[in-house]
Amino acid sequence: MSPVLERPSPAVAGTPSAVPPRRTRILALPEARWALAALVLFLAALPLYLLDAPAWLWGPLFAATYVAGGWEPGREGLKALREKSLDVDLLMVVAALGAAAIGQVLDGALLVVIFATSGALEAIATARTADSVRGLLDLAPETATRIADDGTEESVPADSLAVGDVVLVRPGERIGADGRVLDGASDVDQATITGEPLPAAKQPGDEVFAGTLNGSGALRVKVGRDPSESVIARIVAMVEEAAETKAPTQLFIEKVEQRYSLGMVAATLLIFTIPLLMGSDLQSTLLRAMTFMIVASPCAVVLATMPPLLSAMANAGRHGVLVKSAVVMERLGQIDTVALDKTGTLTEGTPRLTDLRPLDGSGLDEDVLLRLAASAEHPSEHPLARAVVEAAHARGLDPAPAVGFSSTPGTGVTATVDGRAVAVGSPARLLDDPAHPAAVLAAALEEEGRTAVVVTLDGRPAGVLGIADRLRPEAATATRALAELTGRTPVLVTGDNPRAAARLAAEVGITDVRAGLLPQDKVAAVRGLQDRGAKVLAVGDGVNDAPALAAAHTGIAMGRAGSDLALETADAVVVRDELATIPTVVNLSRRARTLVVQNLVIAGTFIAVLVAWDLVGTLPLPLGVAGHEGSTVLVGLNGLRLLADGAWHRARPSAHPDAP
Repeated sequence: MSPVLERPSPAVAGTPSAVPPRRTRILALPEARWALAALVLFLAALPLYLLDAPAWLWGPLFAATYVAGGWEPGREGLKALREKSLDVDLLMVVAALGAAAIGQVLDGALLVVIFATSGALEAIATARTADSVRGLLDLAPETATRIADDGTEESVPADSLAVGDVVLVRPGERIGADGRVLDGASDVDQATITGEPLPAAKQPGDEVFAGTLNGSGALRVKVGRDPSESVIARIVAMVEEAAETKAPTQLFIEKVEQRYSLGMVAATLLIFTIPLLMGSDLQSTLLRAMTFMIVASPCAVVLATMPPLLSAMANAGRHGVLVKSAVVMERLGQIDTVALDKTGTLTEGTPRLTDLRPLDGSGLDEDVLLRLAASAEHPSEHPLARAVVEAAHARGLDPAPAVGFSSTPGTGVTATVDGRAVAVGSPARLLDDPAHPAAVLAAALEEEGRTAVVVTLDGRPAGVLGIADRLRPEAATATRALAELTGRTPVLVTGDNPRAAARLAAEVGITDVRAGLLPQDKVAAVRGLQDRGAKVLAVGDGVNDAPALAAAHTGIAMGRAGSDLALETADAVVVRDELATIPTVVNLSRRARTLVVQNLVIAGTFIAVLVAWDLVGTLPLPLGVAGHEGSTVLVGLNGLRLLADGAWHRARPSAHPDAP
């Protein structure tokens, strides 16, 4: 197999992989079309106005500018007013009309154009945020080759595939659905899902994802998820759902906005009426009041919160962490304590052979002992049997044919291998003498937290195997990163026995171990931490973890083998079970919160400076409009910085100078 993927040419029409990236056209947005119309009309009227042309030439053009740029925000503002809510859009339209009423037609038209352009830029930025996530759907092919029961092939729409269907993925095609490889071998480019720069080797039994690009081999894939439930579809659905949610800061700002807007209107009326009562002329007084209304409007404050949070969510989704709402994205950055499950979270959740101990006098070496055990276990479906067989394959050992295979639950298996009777099973069932060297060795392995399996040959103990759930390679690094981010070492909460839990905790550097817990005990542990003022992030994968995930300040589920209940209960899901993404997404949330604070400072500074200028001196209306709308655009673009892949890489704890 070639290590280099040959990407099919986009020029080849009809191929499933020849799908251009989705990107919203600017003029497809109504806000952009109306803003462009207002700008064109304004530019047509401006030279006529400046050259003192007759009013009947430039007047209709300016009027059309007001209509094109102001009708939509005016309509939305009136709708909000009918619901007893004061919208800043309506205030801008009123200010523009007020400027026109006192003869400042040019200034009012400029306000309308800048305000409409600002709205268009916000709409474009929002569309780009959605594109960055929704565009993942375009990676999935429109059609797939389904293999019927009689072996015939048919081309069907990819969204019509059902769980259990078998599809053929030819070299260079994109995979049409999430599933597992039944037959074939190839390299698959999974960068769109996992972010891994190198293709992943795929063999029978390996998981593949919709939208990933097949390499040089052909694969037969059994569909494991409905297309609507694929990883890509879940990313899109969760982010779009999140776009409709409001973070606590956002809700607070919207409450403040109503009171602020009412106060601003009252202040505008005072600024207008008091100078009039003191003898000031109408035109200058009204112009100052209109300028105040414009520069004091909280547009930038309102826009300060959601763009950073939604951008962070979209970025996390692209890197395999599905954050279910903007509320969750904000809460992730607040956690100061982490409670980690053991099996399936810190460990892979799959038993692996860890020890091979032939007995002295058996005449066997490690390879012979393992081959005999794997030959006897090969027909078994027990997880421990699969661990033994996989270990034999990893060493290049081919199991011999087993004759007379039998399996007894709780005891083990027996079979005849190469003419000799082999039994593999529990020490308690296969050993009668607790002082036998095999029994002593088995007890020592169990003391270390492993599951001991005895192998007998012709009725005599020949060796002992140690099997354990293997620690994830990144577990220790992720644990240290979480400890650094929170200032506290994570807590291990597990239903496993204390010996196994203590051994694993020592490997990853955890000192607070709570083992042998039932689901209700895990909830009690989480609530106990929170009662002491901690904001707990709980991480787990099983049904027994779901109550703790729900009770915690924030819950994250491991997605690959996570139970449906855990996935539904959790606030976020790590699709590929990559522990290293958890500290990264926590740090990304903190960066989003930092940008929110930056945006609020930027918006508040602009408002304070412009308002002071207008009240103390004479702020020209065009400059006030430019400053107000400029601050709105600035905070919007500042929030979108977290969309870039570089933001994810910078959020990795290892990217920080003081990181471990």
